[in-house]
Amino acid sequence: MLGTLTIQRLFQKMQEVDASDLHIKTGSPPVIRIAAALHPVDAPQLNSDDTRELLTPLIPDHLKPLLEELGGVDFSHMEGPESRFRCSIFRAGGGLHAAIRRVNPVIPSFKDLHLPPIYEHVADTTHEGLVVVCGVTGCGKSTTLAAMIDHINETRHCNIITIEDPVEYLLRPNKSFISQREIGIDVKDFPLALRAAVRQDPDVIMIGEMRDRETMMAGLMAAETGHTVFVTLHTADTMQAFARILEFFPSSEHTFIRSSMANGLRAVMAQRLLPCVRDDVDRVPATEVLLNSPTVQDKIREGDDDDLPAVIHSSEGEGMHDFTSSLTRLVEEEWVDLKTAVRYAPNREALVSKVRGIDVAADKLIQRVKR
Repeated sequence: MLGTLTIQRLFQKMQEVDASDLHIKTGSPPVIRIAAALHPVDAPQLNSDDTRELLTPLIPDHLKPLLEELGGVDFSHMEGPESRFRCSIFRAGGGLHAAIRRVNPVIPSFKDLHLPPIYEHVADTTHEGLVVVCGVTGCGKSTTLAAMIDHINETRHCNIITIEDPVEYLLRPNKSFISQREIGIDVKDFPLALRAAVRQDPDVIMIGEMRDRETMMAGLMAAETGHTVFVTLHTADTMQAFARILEFFPSSEHTFIRSSMANGLRAVMAQRLLPCVRDDVDRVPATEVLLNSPTVQDKIREGDDDDLPAVIHSSEGEGMHDFTSSLTRLVEEEWVDLKTAVRYAPNREALVSKVRGIDVAADKLIQRVKR
């Protein structure tokens, strides 16, 4: 028996302790995530009847048949005007389980997210082409994308159309006109929404996630025909983004897709979140940014993807940078400790060497000052 435990009380608890996620599973009490750590709620273990009683009222009526057919549904839910949640409810072990993300009602700024200046520069200067924000689950891709779109909303007169599953951040029109379309509620699927979007006079299109060949092709074509297209992609770094995009297409089409990417791509921006050592900040992003310079265009078109890390490394003055440089900066500026940075580094030896180089340079400077 649930007693006084309700989903609304769990939502309230999340807000009280600033939890990011709520997990509901049979065989355990509800669990909330605070600053990347999971904490069980002081409640009895839930059985399958309990989870169904908690979660069924959340599921929109039009999605209940899909839950039975597909075994899981995703949707957004609001508890009052300022409390918004992204819900994923699915069947497991004979009961209903859920992963529910609490969405900040205020869209953070680049400064709030501790993103490097190149993110704002890309949002300011990209007036056509494709911008890809990538990373693994839970790395803040959607929040970064929302910050970029909202920056455009605050600074430019544009017609912005977003296609999301589900809508997470509510964008309030400022200088721009905004239409936010949710898959399953406003439109059937991403390909259909994208085909319609290009006929709706957009300046900026935001696609919540690239999931299939049709969506990817439509996004590339929109970018090539003068629209600004922002998307998220589920890959760990910028190099994997190219492989992931090509995976959507048969090998016979790869030459054409590479040509489209070379012409339409503007930036690939990857991120991963690290625990922060500062008391007032929970996590900070390490980032990797590839900009589509003429050299990068040639490498993409010719299939020389293995050369791109060297291009990034040699172009850091232009805003490009790799994860090693980003992690080095975070250690140098005392956002994260070296042990944490090494744990997240794609190349641990390169990171340690670069950090030691900074330490040596600092020691030499101190010695000169003393003399």
